[in-house]
Amino acid sequence: MKLEELVEQFAENVAAQTDAIWRGDARTGNKHARKCGAAFDKLRAQGDAGRDALAVLLKHPRMDVRVAAAAFLLRHRTAEAKAVLQEAAKGEGMVPFEAQQALLRWEEGTWALDPA
Repeated sequence: MKLEELVEQFAENVAAQTDAIWRGDARTGNKHARKCGAAFDKLRAQGDAGRDALAVLLKHPRMDVRVAAAAFLLRHRTAEAKAVLQEAAKGEGMVPFEAQQALLRWEEGTWALDPA
């Protein structure tokens, strides 16, 4: 599968997970979370090329997709990812909270979405 297709799968599943959560459908949300994680695992298996491909989502129109991509890219694209998360964290609601938590875990040293 092409890197672009994996990036699209990642984005689609982040958006679908968020939409399911807003509907109160945790089961569907969890299904999409697993698919998002699987897409990232396949991207990560391609090394930095896979991570670089995911970085296009840092400019995605949906904040939830930007935040998810930034959270996964903190180790690889630290400055860019932190900037996305810091901007999102200024808001209120679920996605800004997720951005705040990703930044907090990064600063604590407990972040481990893409271990070295």
